[in-house]
Amino acid sequence: MTATPQTNETSVAPDLDATAVEAGRPAVDDDIVPYYEEGPDTVARAAESSDADQPYAELGLRDDEYAKIKQILERRPTQAELAMYSIMWSEHCSYKSSKVHLRQFGEKAPESDRMLAGIGENAGVVRISDTLAVTFKAESHNHPSFVEPYQGAATGVGGIVRDILAMGARPIAVMDSLRFGAADHADTKRVLPGIVAGVGGYGNCLGLPNVGGEVVFDPCYQGNPLVNALSVGVLPVDRLQNKAAAGTGNVVILLGAKTGRDGIGGVSVLASATFDAESETRRPSVQVGDPFMEKLLIEACLEVYDAGLIVGIQDLGGAGLTCALSETAAAAGTGMEIDLGLVPLREPSMEPHEILASESQERMLLIVEPTKVDGVLAVAEKWGVLATALGTVTDTGRLVINWRGETVVDVPPESLADDGPVYHRPMREPADLILLNADRAETLPRPKTGDQLRETVLRLVASPNLCDKTWVTEQYDRYVLGNTVLAQPENSGVIRIDESSGLGIALSLDGNGRFARLDPYNGAKLALAEAYRNVAVTGATPVAVTDCLNFGSPEDPTVMWQFAEAVRGLADGCQELGIPVTGGNVSFYNQTGAAPINPTPVVGVLGVLEDVTYRVPMGFSADGDVLILLGQTRPELSGSEWAWVEHGHLGGRPPLVDLAAEKLLASVLATAAERGHLGAAHDLSDGGLAQVLVESCLRHNLGATISLPADVDPFVLLFSESAGRALVAVPRGHEEAFLALCTEMNLAHARVGVVDGRSGALEVGDQFRIPLAELRQAYSATLPDLFGDAQADGDAPADAVEVELAIRADQAAQAEVAAEAVVAADADPEGADPEDDADDAADPKS
Repeated sequence: MTATPQTNETSVAPDLDATAVEAGRPAVDDDIVPYYEEGPDTVARAAESSDADQPYAELGLRDDEYAKIKQILERRPTQAELAMYSIMWSEHCSYKSSKVHLRQFGEKAPESDRMLAGIGENAGVVRISDTLAVTFKAESHNHPSFVEPYQGAATGVGGIVRDILAMGARPIAVMDSLRFGAADHADTKRVLPGIVAGVGGYGNCLGLPNVGGEVVFDPCYQGNPLVNALSVGVLPVDRLQNKAAAGTGNVVILLGAKTGRDGIGGVSVLASATFDAESETRRPSVQVGDPFMEKLLIEACLEVYDAGLIVGIQDLGGAGLTCALSETAAAAGTGMEIDLGLVPLREPSMEPHEILASESQERMLLIVEPTKVDGVLAVAEKWGVLATALGTVTDTGRLVINWRGETVVDVPPESLADDGPVYHRPMREPADLILLNADRAETLPRPKTGDQLRETVLRLVASPNLCDKTWVTEQYDRYVLGNTVLAQPENSGVIRIDESSGLGIALSLDGNGRFARLDPYNGAKLALAEAYRNVAVTGATPVAVTDCLNFGSPEDPTVMWQFAEAVRGLADGCQELGIPVTGGNVSFYNQTGAAPINPTPVVGVLGVLEDVTYRVPMGFSADGDVLILLGQTRPELSGSEWAWVEHGHLGGRPPLVDLAAEKLLASVLATAAERGHLGAAHDLSDGGLAQVLVESCLRHNLGATISLPADVDPFVLLFSESAGRALVAVPRGHEEAFLALCTEMNLAHARVGVVDGRSGALEVGDQFRIPLAELRQAYSATLPDLFGDAQADGDAPADAVEVELAIRADQAAQAEVAAEAVVAADADPEGADPEDDADDAADPKS
């Protein structure tokens, strides 16, 4: 329960009765542990009143969990301790329902000499050269984004960026995977503009390019949008940081913003319960972000790293100080003694449990040797960031927290961080799955004539999932920092890492909830295959994986079965492809009432390009290039966009996934790219070949003429979503060599047409012809028609400006100076067009 302390402030908690208010103390039930007039609930008082009732159930703890806490402490917990255990043992923080399944990622992990840090760290770290490493991770911020779309999405970006920063890296880019309910639903119009503006607003202010992602609509996400954010950073191999609070006597320093009541029980509570009718009233639980403070924090941390001033570091995200203090101490097997009264507060009336539970943003916890404290404080002062010594590392193995001379917490830190409950939840295959699998989309009525095929193409490219997403992506800065080589709508985001050598990375983030609903094991493999293929078509070599696993309630046996199958599929798939899972996130309780979302494993794949000069874009760019379809096309339409858009149908089994074929395709694409055989390449996935042709033609406004083999059903060729395929444009003069490469490596291939720059249309055999102007109108109008008048509503909400975390002018000025200093070397004084900047980044010689 929350209590109001004796202060001169006029505001009081809403649950205080008049008598208590007049007396200056909170009203409490006699059978609940009280706050005393002389101070808060202390360890000494807890020891004296071990049988007193506590509101543990209201905080999400079960009877057996509360009993275990009392057993660990050999007394009842104080109010602050109870809050800490309820947070750290929540589903979001403890992974108590998923741990038993996630172990497969380690048990089945393929050997990798690139991996420097993996599961269990803030983010995975992968070596990409002898001297450079990349760290990347995806994480969810689903529930906060439903409650408060702008701030929920914005702080999701801020949180994942700090995870990257905590590994010792400079963040260099972000991506996002967004899922909403039906595009024409009123609540989608409420949440989408704010979420998009939040993602763009925070990333843009940080000066980080948003290089890719996805936007998906499906009624199953109604009332439960998914906001999965990914960030990537680069670091010297020898600058890798860790979170361990090692070294008795070392000083614990809180760096960054002041602590307030925003975000108390935010992600750690909102993400550990099912939405209900009261969810929209939980706005105070959503964190409030300040990207300019985060920019200053980034620069301060990087300077501290380079100066070798710290022993360990941990970001403060979900669970705030509670998580940071307990995890850093547990990681080193040490203890801490902390004075909570030293924490800089935005609201002086905050009580210990509020300070510990607050999820106020833009904060980091540093472990510093005593002789280097002055150096850290000097760096913080330079960047205008608060730095406060809170206490010291001890050898007691206890986390002891004092407040106003009283001990309010005395616990073993590993009991919070590592020893939470672990559940083997019951599992059961959904009762409707057999019937669902039997209802195959391949039996649905399909277009037969050329005119019918033409109309089908136009309807599909205008559908919300396949239409142009420029309305969203134009709100993101894709080219800031000057190292973006490829960005959305390309297959993957490609970023130059080393200007001298041209070394770069490619990133893709993909998922398909409908495939996973039909078969969670193979659905997860298909998500992995698509992300892998999206990286491969750029010419990059896939090397590592991150994931964001979005599911319904783990208390539902059918949801747990879906989760277990998806994890098994992803672990097996990574083993087959030879690329490890470096880390990720599990998000449960994604449902409204009793209806869970479709199981939605979102998979991010990182690839390495030795020289970004040889990257392969998706758009047709040269008249006369020969179009060759790689891979096998089967009549696989179940779970497809065609089935959904044309028939509202979900049933059957998803496409066959052959990861050996995916590896073969990736190998051919990488070799062909290196030899200069490819002018363009595009993977085939949602919408099939028809969608790829539309996107590739419209990218640079060049038409194409397609020749259909006589023995192929035009409908199947155009709309099948068979995996393991790509369409490539091969320049004249390279065709023979490329076809010989495909034959040598035994990759199925077929010439299907040619780029026709003079036709101004997409022509498919004798079936139909669609002028590019007509295609562009159908492709581009959907989102502006749905959300165009709502775009202005996506700006930062007025109430967010009024809170104390609102951007201060002096911070903005300092951040601008800092950003200019960081990017000065890459800045273009002539203000070149962003597309030209991308071309320059792709060519180290430019």
